[in-house]
Amino acid sequence: MSLMVGTTVAHGGEPGADRGTAEPGAEDGRAAVRLAKFHVPEIVFGPGSLAEIGHCALRLGGRRPFLVTDPGLIEAGWADEAIRHLRRAGLRPVLWHDVTPNPKDHEVEAGFRRYAESGADVIIGLGGGSCIDAAKGVAILSGNGGRILDYEGVDQVVHPIPPTVMVPSTSGTGADVSQFAVITDTTEHTKITIVSRTLVPETSLIDPRLLTTMPGWLNAATGLDALTHAVEAFVSRAHNPLTDNHALHAVRLIIENLTRTQVRPGDFDARLAMAQASLEAGMAFTNAILGATHAMSHQVGGLLDAPHGVVNGVLLPHVIRLNAQAWPERFVPLAEAAGIPVEGMPPYEAALRLAERVRTLADDVGVPKGLASLGVAEADVPRLSRTTLKDACMATNPRELDVHDVQTLFYEAL
Repeated sequence: MSLMVGTTVAHGGEPGADRGTAEPGAEDGRAAVRLAKFHVPEIVFGPGSLAEIGHCALRLGGRRPFLVTDPGLIEAGWADEAIRHLRRAGLRPVLWHDVTPNPKDHEVEAGFRRYAESGADVIIGLGGGSCIDAAKGVAILSGNGGRILDYEGVDQVVHPIPPTVMVPSTSGTGADVSQFAVITDTTEHTKITIVSRTLVPETSLIDPRLLTTMPGWLNAATGLDALTHAVEAFVSRAHNPLTDNHALHAVRLIIENLTRTQVRPGDFDARLAMAQASLEAGMAFTNAILGATHAMSHQVGGLLDAPHGVVNGVLLPHVIRLNAQAWPERFVPLAEAAGIPVEGMPPYEAALRLAERVRTLADDVGVPKGLASLGVAEADVPRLSRTTLKDACMATNPRELDVHDVQTLFYEAL
């Protein structure tokens, strides 16, 4: 499997080559980054920025935008506010809201049929990662046809798609800036990962006000998802200096602010910080890609329809410990960003302390300690491990893992 266009392997070579242990020589400059591409949308950030949604759509040639959202966003009033702004800009929006968490293949295909029937143009995703991924799925089918499951993997979306504007309502998925879409295959009960530069939206419109209506469990889940994005992007085989800076700053912001948003939901400074953390983690992982935590989490989510960020929060400490056996030095800056005093500390110990810090944060925001509490059984592990190895995120994990390694991680995380 080839790496998506727009990323650079920092240790010289394609991700399929020598995906074993550490990045030898990288830290002393012998394996230099030759080229770093950084692909992100136009970003409109700040309180009240939802008012810009009509102008964003107009700049992309929109006349009849297709607004993808879900019942929760409608109940919270954000869909109505978005529609008002679109109409004030002279647009005639079409609303589609039949999206559930972990968007399903048949939902995306139904959304595309509604899009085609309506004569809509620009596609807007308003909501969490599920709404945004569903909107991307509709865009893929509009430009390329077929079934959404046909596009699993890297660079399978070969034809242009309609312009997209994404408005996140959670602080964690990063879908509003990424080249990823994750869709549930309801026949196989797995999630597929679609990776294509065409999926990077034209505009990401980030209004931290929308974060204030998240339920607590979703705030915790998406915050841990953002932390996982930042950690996995930093240790990815495709990291570069541009992604590194954003990943480290995202870790610092999340460690300092996620618990504050959980215990004081009205703390707007903390909400603003988490909105920025989600954005920076998203910019990092869309260019550096991810690793084994996400590859494993996708399988659990596909099997059980479990909250993605919660699964990440359970798995991440275990994956940190395993990956650090191959490349402990890389985890030292992450530990320092997480507030751990690392001076004079052996690198592997710093990595273990980081894993402990992640688990403590998960405890603080109410995430269960094991996958068994989410419904994963020992009998599920062999199948989950096999499908994990097929996930696109495995290509950039910092060490190569076989099915036995993945099984061990799943058993440890039960």
